[in-house]
Amino acid sequence: MGFLDKAKSAAEQAAQKAKEGAEFAAQKTKETAEDVQTKRELGKTFDELGHKAFELVESGAITHGDLTPLVDKVKELQAKLEAEAAEAEAAETEAAETEEVGAPAA
Repeated sequence: MGFLDKAKSAAEQAAQKAKEGAEFAAQKTKETAEDVQTKRELGKTFDELGHKAFELVESGAITHGDLTPLVDKVKELQAKLEAEAAEAEAAETEAAETEEVGAPAA
């Protein structure tokens, strides 16, 4: 086998290995994307489960000591958000009234 034949054979082998590597990388990327999607779906499902459990505890359909602190925390956070929203609304109303008072008469 001559030098050119050896070089051609080595180039073909390198091309084949590169092709296999690219196929492997593509498969890994696909698997990774599928894993990310599955993890996202799992997180969403846990979120839905939490909402449903909260609703069931609130309605009295289920009770469990482990759920009570979590339900209390949800209520606390909801109250905090409502208070912050009320404060923001009051500040906006106050700012609008200040602008009206300070506006020149037409």
